[in-house]
Amino acid sequence: MATPDDSRTLGERAARQLANTTKTPPQWVGSTPRWLVQLLPWTPVEAGVYRINRVIDDKFAVECSPDDSSELPLARVKYEEKPREYNLTTVTTTLEVHTRISDLFRSPMDQVKEQLTVAVERIKEKQEDELVNNGTYGLLNSVHDSMRVKPRGAAPTPDDLDELIARVWKEPSFFLAHPRAIAAFGRECTRRGVPPPTISLFGAPVITWRGIPLVPCDKLHLVGKKSDILLMRTGEKKRGVIGLFQPGIPGEISPSLSVRFMGINPRGAAAYLISLYCSAAVMTEDAIGVLEGVEVDRYHEY
Repeated sequence: MATPDDSRTLGERAARQLANTTKTPPQWVGSTPRWLVQLLPWTPVEAGVYRINRVIDDKFAVECSPDDSSELPLARVKYEEKPREYNLTTVTTTLEVHTRISDLFRSPMDQVKEQLTVAVERIKEKQEDELVNNGTYGLLNSVHDSMRVKPRGAAPTPDDLDELIARVWKEPSFFLAHPRAIAAFGRECTRRGVPPPTISLFGAPVITWRGIPLVPCDKLHLVGKKSDILLMRTGEKKRGVIGLFQPGIPGEISPSLSVRFMGINPRGAAAYLISLYCSAAVMTEDAIGVLEGVEVDRYHEY
C-alpha cells in the first residue's frame, strides 16, 4: 500500500514554531481558599500591640426590690492588674530576580510580578497556619482547659459537636476543621441517618451542624490519623476571636502586607522584602473551644 509523502506538506512540529502558545501564570498546588482569614473580623492596632482588659470574676452584690429601710448593695468591678498583650508577629521572606531575566523575558508576563504573586501566596498560607498553630497566639494554643472536649469514641460524632456547642453556646460563628475531619463527621451523620444540611460559603458548598458551618482548613494538621475541631465565636463586640493587623505600613499592597524593593546586589539581582504583620486574640475564655484528637479514618459498612 502506498503511503503519503509527508515531506510534501508542512508538518505539525514545524508549524508549532510559528504558533503562539497560550500560557497560564504559575500555578501553586499549595494555595487554599484561606477561609479562616476571610471569616475572622480584623481589628487594627497601633504600634503593633493589642491589650485585652478583662474583668475579674468576684461577688457582685445585686438585690431585687430591696426594703426601703435596707442598705443598698455595693457593686465592685475589678480589672486584671496584668492584662494580656498581643504583639503582632512578622511572616516574612526575601525574593531575588536577576535583572537580566526580568529584562529579557518580560513578555507576555512580567517575571517579577509573577514571582512576587507566588511568594505572597506562600506568605498568606503561612499566616493562616500561624493563626491556628502559633505557640503564642495560635487558636489551638489559646483554648482554655475548661473549653477542651474529648470525643466519646474515636470519630467525631453529632454528640461530640453538640458538646462543643454547649461549651461555646454564646452565638457561635463557625467550626474549623481539617477536610478529612469534616468527612469523618459526615460519615457518622450518614450512619445515624441525620445527613447535615449544606450551605453556600463564598460560592462553595459547606456542610453545617445545628446551623453552624463546618469550615475546611488544612492548617489543623493531621497527627497520625487524628486531628482537632475548633468552634469559635468571632467579633470584638461579641467578646470573641479577632485577627489583628496594623494598617498603613510602608510599601503596603494589602492590609498589613508590604512588598519593598531592597536594591540590586553585586550579582545584578533585584531583591524584594515581603512582610506580613498579624496576630489573633481571644477576648474571653468562652469564645473558643476544641474537640481534641478525633480519628479521620473510620469507615462503616452499610
